[in-house]
Amino acid sequence: MRRRVVLVFSLTLAAAPFGRGVRPAFAGDCSGVYSPCVNDDTLWPHAGAARFTSVGSTETIAPGQIGFGLVSTYLSRPVVLTIPAPAPPGSQAYAIDDQVNANFLFSYGVTKRLELDLVLPVTFGQGGTGLAPITGGLGLKDTALRDIRFGFAYAIIPHVPSATSQPSDGFGLAARVEVSAPTGDHDQLAGERSAAFAPGVAGALRQGRLFAGLELGARVRPTTEIVGARIGTQLFSALGVGYDLLPRQLLSLTAEAWALPTLAEQHDIQFVQPGVPTSVGNGRHIVPAEWQLSVRTAPLRSGDVSIQAGGGGAIPLDGETPITTPRFRFTLGVRWAPTSRSAEVAPSEPAPAPPPASGTAGAFDLPPSAERRTR
Repeated sequence: MRRRVVLVFSLTLAAAPFGRGVRPAFAGDCSGVYSPCVNDDTLWPHAGAARFTSVGSTETIAPGQIGFGLVSTYLSRPVVLTIPAPAPPGSQAYAIDDQVNANFLFSYGVTKRLELDLVLPVTFGQGGTGLAPITGGLGLKDTALRDIRFGFAYAIIPHVPSATSQPSDGFGLAARVEVSAPTGDHDQLAGERSAAFAPGVAGALRQGRLFAGLELGARVRPTTEIVGARIGTQLFSALGVGYDLLPRQLLSLTAEAWALPTLAEQHDIQFVQPGVPTSVGNGRHIVPAEWQLSVRTAPLRSGDVSIQAGGGGAIPLDGETPITTPRFRFTLGVRWAPTSRSAEVAPSEPAPAPPPASGTAGAFDLPPSAERRTR
């Protein structure tokens, strides 16, 4: 501890003569140009019902019911850093080379339209250099805790209830609000420097076996810089389309894509003075974007249980793959989501007509006039 204090004090004195030099950050320090306080996984699956991995559903959990699920994902090289050097272009380091994350999903239906959500993300395994090649600190750990998320969904235009596991045709609209709390391991690229506020609105349309979903929103947060890459407030858009190959959601195919235009200007790291990095704006903006194809099944007649598996990769919108965009990604999700639709009781078959009472004309009795003619 004493050595660390002496080292920080010495570096502070060395940088003092350069008034405009930017102080580099050390492991666990969220300030400076080498901050590890970013969330490298941009896929935030919602709790509750879902037809897509990235697009929020417009259906809510039935009142008094509890939903839960698990969405796991494998990412390949979501964070690749260019190590700054006095003579460009520098060298590349795979800060996160491989990573396996899991999102534990919990939801509770308050009313027919209101649902409360909780998501607990963790990293089961990962490999890479972390920021060690830059800061000289420790590398990545095998596991990490990530920022928890909580919020609610409110059905503005609920779907028309259906008495079967096949959703009814029509349009649905829901408002979604999430808060990401800074509970993750900041030195593992698994947590933000502060809370992030994520409001949004989701829409869904279904016609026969064809269905589609759209979600628009934002992730509001302070700007954090990691070797010139600056991650701050982002817009969010996700679009998905799907088709039921078999009835009752027994087998569906989906295609979806999501993008996060980043409002913060990107920077370049320059060495105006030897050993003193300076962050200079370059006028560029990044848009992390991905696509994914999935197969989904709901084996139970109620449609409450669903299993979805998919895979996809990066969408290089500007010809490059920005930070937090993996080369490719695979996902696997299992959900139990008793929605208001599945809670509807199917109408019972009409009861058979009772037999005619004694002394009354039955179905095969002759009327009195006909009986007189037969005499």
